[in-house]
Amino acid sequence: MSDKKTPAPPTKPKAPQSRSGSGAIADFIRQARAVGGARGVGGDGSGRIVLALDATMSRQPTWDLACSLQAEMFDAVGKSGNLNVQLVYFRGFGECRASKFVSDTGALKSLMTRIDCRGGHTQIGKVLSHTLKETARGRVNALVFIGDAMEEDVDSLADKAGHLGLKGVPVFVFQEGRDPVAESAFKEIARLSKGAWFRFDASAAATLANLLSAIAVYATGGLKALEARGRAADRLLLENLRGKGK
Repeated sequence: MSDKKTPAPPTKPKAPQSRSGSGAIADFIRQARAVGGARGVGGDGSGRIVLALDATMSRQPTWDLACSLQAEMFDAVGKSGNLNVQLVYFRGFGECRASKFVSDTGALKSLMTRIDCRGGHTQIGKVLSHTLKETARGRVNALVFIGDAMEEDVDSLADKAGHLGLKGVPVFVFQEGRDPVAESAFKEIARLSKGAWFRFDASAAATLANLLSAIAVYATGGLKALEARGRAADRLLLENLRGKGK
């Protein structure tokens, strides 16, 4: 995996924030809504998703759970399409890394199992900037971010989220825990990028698996594919993509 640049000295956050820690962020991912106004989404049987994870503090149990669930994305597409997922994570002192896009569950699981979690501050701005750069290289159908804290300048994050929205790359934020500062920032990122915000806890592993499946179907086939399959998670995703779940 290649190093993403070490960030400039962080600006003072709008409110003091607790660092990420604990829980169910193995509960992952929300969604791919790619392509608001500027691009058409999916529909051609292929899709690219950036999966970004906060890997600060002690999260190894949730990483293990995520490893077991991420296969749902690839399984949902099967032979009907081609899904490519890029893993991005941050941890420690300014460390933010991204893998290549991979097209099978074994490759993604292999990448994830090499990562251990370390203390550090959030680097969400770097994740958003990275996704903008990837979008310049080729269409990205969605950015999915899972985390529980925000320790950065909200206005800077909002600006980057807005640019992603203009390029048709929605950010789907999956929040672990109930930190109010993080929640406010995450909802704004989702709104400006035309994505969606969701809360998730460790007790909802089955729901997560279904959502991962819906994400893959959307990324590779668009709204019509979700409508055609019509499962409960597909309908939930459709509601949020159309603004009813916000």
